[in-house]
Amino acid sequence: MLGWVFGCGGVKLVGQSEHAEGQYLDLMQRILDNGDERIDRTGVGTRSVFGATARFDLSDGTAPIITTKRVYWKTSTKEMLWFLSGGTNIQALLRENVRIWTDWPLATYRRETGEDIDQDAFERRIVEDDEFAARWGELGPVYGKQWRRWSGSDGQEYDQISQLVTSLKTNPSSRRMLFHAWNVAELGEMALPPCHMVYQYHVTSDGRLNCLMFQRSVDVLLGLPFNLVGATALQLMLAQQADLQPGEFVWMAGDAHLYLNHLDQAREQLTRQPRPFPKMRLVRRPDSIDGYGIDDFEVEGYDPHPAIKADVAV
Repeated sequence: MLGWVFGCGGVKLVGQSEHAEGQYLDLMQRILDNGDERIDRTGVGTRSVFGATARFDLSDGTAPIITTKRVYWKTSTKEMLWFLSGGTNIQALLRENVRIWTDWPLATYRRETGEDIDQDAFERRIVEDDEFAARWGELGPVYGKQWRRWSGSDGQEYDQISQLVTSLKTNPSSRRMLFHAWNVAELGEMALPPCHMVYQYHVTSDGRLNCLMFQRSVDVLLGLPFNLVGATALQLMLAQQADLQPGEFVWMAGDAHLYLNHLDQAREQLTRQPRPFPKMRLVRRPDSIDGYGIDDFEVEGYDPHPAIKADVAV
């Protein structure tokens, strides 16, 4: 696989002899060296660049799970399965011990009630109290709603994922095999507008499924490693359901940034040498795209450096 990487020293070609994770690390270095520093929505501030691309070959089972720090791939995959379920409430996530979406409803609860509840107590109430969860655990019409129940102006709901699977099976040469979550009419109701907003698919003449995923905005330290895993897991599921083989995963971003309170962590990560990417595979084939669970995924050979802690900007 060959791919172009835009680093601080200009443009270079990444070939088989270089680790594909270098694309991620080069982007991080580019942001540190040349990023535009400004105050963002969260008030934390970012250093960002506009326009980034990376390419990963999934055809031999390799998965782009970052190795220069530990990435909790099961958490990311559970999040993707939650998106596919059409869910928009954090209760289902918390019952799977996935806490990455709690910050937004917790901030809303504190602001609207004035109660300075800690995160653990808030999450316990969400898990144990369905009525409380319905009121305070809802994120609005985020990814799952748009992917599976897009509200049309005709009053109908559209399941973009089911339509995609049908197209992959019946019309694989189509250039319209995509789904997205940027529903302009409902953005104001979302706890967070979609970041990874468009997924487009392409089937080669020899039966390989390629994916291009575009993010309008990406937190490179915390968010991007999770996004790479989630998109890869989805590509494997779609390929299996359509009797295809995984091909290339192309990642693209608009605003790629490091938060100003992540700069030291990024510098630490850049001192580490990448290790071989692991393999990810599906151990079972469910009857439909809706039948997958976390136990259907197996990752082999993952030997990362230790985790790097950093705060989420809300």
